[in-house]
Amino acid sequence: MRADPDHRIIAPSQDEVRPHGLFSPLTRRILAVNLAAPVLLVLGLLFLDEYEDTLIATEIEALRTQGELIAASLGEGAVVVETENADFPTFTPTGNLRIIQPDTARQLVRRLAGLAQLRTRLFDRDGNLIADSRLLQGPGGEVQVIDLPPVDEGLLGRSLRQAFDATAGRLGLDGGLEPYIERATPSASDYSELNQALETGETGSAVRLRADRQKILSVAVPVQFYRQIVGAILVSRDGRNVDKRLFAVRGSILAMFGWVLGLTILTSAYLARTIGRPLRILAEAAERVRHSKTRRQDIPDLTARSDEIGELSGALREMTESLWQRLDAIESFAADVAHEIKNPLTSLRSAVETVARVKDPEQQKQLMGIILDDVGRLDRLISDISDASRLDAELSRAEMAPVRLAALLGALAQVQNATDDVDAVRVVLQVERDEDLLVAGIEGRLAQVFRNLIGNAVSFSPARGRITIRGQRAGRKICVDVLDEGPGIPNGKEKAIFERFYSERPDSEKFGTHSGLGLSISMQIIAAHHGTVIAANRRETEPGQTGARFTVRLPAA
Repeated sequence: MRADPDHRIIAPSQDEVRPHGLFSPLTRRILAVNLAAPVLLVLGLLFLDEYEDTLIATEIEALRTQGELIAASLGEGAVVVETENADFPTFTPTGNLRIIQPDTARQLVRRLAGLAQLRTRLFDRDGNLIADSRLLQGPGGEVQVIDLPPVDEGLLGRSLRQAFDATAGRLGLDGGLEPYIERATPSASDYSELNQALETGETGSAVRLRADRQKILSVAVPVQFYRQIVGAILVSRDGRNVDKRLFAVRGSILAMFGWVLGLTILTSAYLARTIGRPLRILAEAAERVRHSKTRRQDIPDLTARSDEIGELSGALREMTESLWQRLDAIESFAADVAHEIKNPLTSLRSAVETVARVKDPEQQKQLMGIILDDVGRLDRLISDISDASRLDAELSRAEMAPVRLAALLGALAQVQNATDDVDAVRVVLQVERDEDLLVAGIEGRLAQVFRNLIGNAVSFSPARGRITIRGQRAGRKICVDVLDEGPGIPNGKEKAIFERFYSERPDSEKFGTHSGLGLSISMQIIAAHHGTVIAANRRETEPGQTGARFTVRLPAA
């Protein structure tokens, strides 16, 4: 929709309808909703902190156990005691100097570290490095041993691991670990856990991050000889095992995500095809109907689906048909109004033109009477047409309320009987208890219906005739019969009398007194109250009786 400079609303043409591209908005929403859970699952890969902490704690505990075993072995096999008489060394509880023998210590460190597959470094009491499992003593001096990298895990695995490491680095998921720095001549002061072991005799541990984002786990254990600290070892291992297990878990979750993603896309495509596509087809069909100038039914019939889409299709088809019926009714009503107004206007015009030429006062008086009758007829006709034209809108806006039909019919009967004319038609009311004739409706409009029916019965009843109104409850319906003693309804006209401007009046009635809209309006009001009104002759159900029977059925409140 758009507005022109005069603020008028202009409907878009079919060419202006915006295309949806590859996916319709509903399809995108279905896909987004279905992908929400798998995406959250994948995001959870980045936050396996508790599991990672458990793995690191397990590795640290294993390092502590292995470090204590190595420290105990060094305390037993690599510590010597120096006394004042070096030629005859003896052990006494006090007064002796306990030192670590470097050569023996290096051999033990190298052998024990190899068995445990750890890097082990031994520091003396002053914090100086004595032995390193990665340094071998040879004829040409010390040789550094570097472990070979693990077997290549493949391009995909390496790429995924590098991608995760890069993501973890950007998001700061390494927990702010201390960087791992290894100096050319390391000392105990470079490692806080080593200082703790040398100074307090307690085992310490630390987790650091290498420049290549590889974690280094280390444990420092004091080397004791009879409870005297003679040095400390630092056992360390990279976090490759931790990362491997974490990556295995993440790989399993990623594989699961792949399956879930595929299933989600297939499910979304199925939902889009069974929900989004039919809705789009119905919307496009409704748009075509909106701009179409023909009566062709363009709404596809999807009622065989037996679901909400099918119900929507059926409702749209019924709505379209109802709209066309309403348009037909409007066109017919306009044609009927033009025809009914044209007759008195023609008569009025003829009388006006004639009265100007006639000189006889008596003829002029007759013509003026005709003019007054035609004006009165036009006035009644226009009033009834106005009431009929706004009836639909009024009924759709009005709120239903409980209406006691017995009291309403009693009041109408009392009004009709309130006359001193001995020849007047009398109304006899035969109804059940008041509470049994309770309906939900608009009291004023229901009163109009029964007023029309009583008025119609009065016009066809003979002098001193009787109109009987019977009201009773029949199951969930309230039935009201209006019976007169007139000539009845012409055969085959029982339904035609409810048509607009139908005219079948008594011979004694003055022409133009009724517009022919009363019964049509009455049927329209009863239909709006979800009821029915039918007409029949009394002789069909009451042999020997003459007159018409109008039966109104309304849902009981």
